[in-house]
Amino acid sequence: MKSESIILLSFIAFVFLMLAVDLGLFSKSDKPISTKRALIMSSIWLLFAICFYFTIYNYGHYLHHITSFKELQTINAVYFHHLQLNPNNYLSSLQIYRTNLALEFITGYTVEYALSVDNIFVIVLIFSAFAVEPKNYHKVLFWGIIGAIIMRFGFIFIGNTLITNFHWVMYLFGAFLVYTGIMMFINRNEEAQIDTEKHAVVKFASRYFAVSPKFSGNRFFITINKKKLITPLFLVLLIIEFTDLVFAVDSIPAIFSVTKDPYIVFFSNIFAILGLRSMFFLLVNIIHKFQYLKIGLAVLLTFIGLKMLATKYLDIIGLDTTRSLFIIVGILTISILSSLVFPKKPTIK
Repeated sequence: MKSESIILLSFIAFVFLMLAVDLGLFSKSDKPISTKRALIMSSIWLLFAICFYFTIYNYGHYLHHITSFKELQTINAVYFHHLQLNPNNYLSSLQIYRTNLALEFITGYTVEYALSVDNIFVIVLIFSAFAVEPKNYHKVLFWGIIGAIIMRFGFIFIGNTLITNFHWVMYLFGAFLVYTGIMMFINRNEEAQIDTEKHAVVKFASRYFAVSPKFSGNRFFITINKKKLITPLFLVLLIIEFTDLVFAVDSIPAIFSVTKDPYIVFFSNIFAILGLRSMFFLLVNIIHKFQYLKIGLAVLLTFIGLKMLATKYLDIIGLDTTRSLFIIVGILTISILSSLVFPKKPTIK
């Protein structure tokens, strides 16, 4: 078995092991997840991401089983790293590659984690519209993340195949992200609404499945008169999965602006998704205070889109992975600090 397959399977096994531990540790109680517990969970997932960064920094060349300068040169070209390698110093060139790979991972992770915040806005709206009890949030988000991991896996490797065979697809991705960023800025003050009866997922499920009109605790399925029905809680799960599918259309192209290596795209994407649930419980009660975050995300998407459109000129102006990371962190920091320094004035009724 190739080293890439071993590393990928080991990573997936690690993810599902941690999810199993998480489910066992944090699902024993029917009480809502507290802010303290959410902070602990968020810190743990962040710590794992940082540890993974240092793992790539020291052992990233094993990902593609690089054993010679020729192989390193090939990987550098295949995944468009644009690194200046020294053929007379293989070890030095290898460290340059590993350092860049680790930076691509942490930059991609930052982008995906930031875009996940927009997902949280929508999830809060979904839970509110369907009147889901807070004690059931954890179960829905847990299984929602399982589905998201599976979907992202497919999206990422399909996207990589398209980019590898049709490099011009990158320009389509870039134009789409610029458009998305501009539209997000234009519609930043519009309040999204969800019609619980006319939502496309609800109409689809009602057509093909028997749906119970009432919640039944934290159960997704119930049996009445020997007939199996799906509960409104399962409908909420389906809507969240559908929402993640929509968000993936933005986030997957965004991360390909950072790296073309599908493994790094997958790793950074999954670490961001794993932190989404704990971040939800951390922000659910205060997310409305970050009124400028939407503007920050709009600028972020536009920057990433322009970066993809101008990819041929980046080396000339020196916009490498490190500088991109600083710009991304700067955009997010300014939007968050602006929200805290200039809070939204309460509406007078």
